[in-house]
Amino acid sequence: MTSHDRAWAATRKGLFELRHRGSTWHIENLSFVADPVTMLLPPDDSGRMLAGLNLGHFGAKLQASDDAGRTWKEVAAPSFPPQPEGAEGPAWKLDHVFSLERSGDAIWCGTVPGGLFVSRDRGESWQLDETLWNDPRRLQWMGGGNPAPALHSICPHPAKPEELLVGVSCGGAWRTTDGGQTWGLRAKGMRADFMPPELAGDENSQDPHLIARCRGEPDVLWCQHHCGIFRSSDNGATWEELQAQPSSFGFAVAAHPADGQTAWFVPAIKDERRIPVDGALCVTRTRDGGKSFDILRTGLPQQHCYDLVFRHGLAVDDSGEQLMMGSTTGGLWASGDAGDSWQAVSAHLPPIYAVKFG
Repeated sequence: MTSHDRAWAATRKGLFELRHRGSTWHIENLSFVADPVTMLLPPDDSGRMLAGLNLGHFGAKLQASDDAGRTWKEVAAPSFPPQPEGAEGPAWKLDHVFSLERSGDAIWCGTVPGGLFVSRDRGESWQLDETLWNDPRRLQWMGGGNPAPALHSICPHPAKPEELLVGVSCGGAWRTTDGGQTWGLRAKGMRADFMPPELAGDENSQDPHLIARCRGEPDVLWCQHHCGIFRSSDNGATWEELQAQPSSFGFAVAAHPADGQTAWFVPAIKDERRIPVDGALCVTRTRDGGKSFDILRTGLPQQHCYDLVFRHGLAVDDSGEQLMMGSTTGGLWASGDAGDSWQAVSAHLPPIYAVKFG
């Protein structure tokens, strides 16, 4: 269970810890000053947490804390095996840590390029899921916003620790039910309008920007796709496209922790623009499984706003009432009423890659 009064923002210039006091959020602490933090795993009950850093010339690194972020130590980052001579696809080298999730006693890590790693020792060491990596269909994956494919979504099944669904840009959605020993595509019904018409429904060519699972109703999954919003009510076996205003394009999605009818999105203008519609930031929310959407603007900038919210820039806590949202231009907002209204936490943080409650 996540704390209702603690959150983190992973940014281009460090990891910010936030605390909720009274009616407002405050910056409590900053770790890794001026270093890009691409992803974090909030602390478990023992205080163990992880942070992925991308240090450019010095490479991708992984840091661990045993005291909920007060002190840190470097641990081994996921690493790929030697690349065979003549192997197709991008270089077998860790670019950055793109997703981190717990499932039972395991921690799973998604990377750029599109690798999936697992740790059984709290993040001290990592093993590549070779079944997915060696699947010949992986060679068809393409880069979305990155030159190489990105494994950005890891959706554990809350009642089945060996089952997870992952999302890849651009490689669709995949599911394992045996801890990664076997995998199957899980993107039927998604639509890729950037492909030739005869390949628009190809499951292995889809570009899900983010996939989120409702933990209380785990058969319900939500996807913010490059080409729209999709929902599955059968654990990813099939997906239905939904229509939202002012736009169905975006990167982020947050699924209500208990109610499979409720999810939040952050709409934008797609492709080369990637800015809020009409320069006015809003969040859209459905409470009826995607049949209709509320457009939530109270407290958000409505003129000359060019904030884009990345894939992991929107989070909801375990109550389903508190949300946090961070943007590429360093805006950070929080809501305590399920998105009906928002309060600015900061307007001048570094570009925000991910927000998490902890």
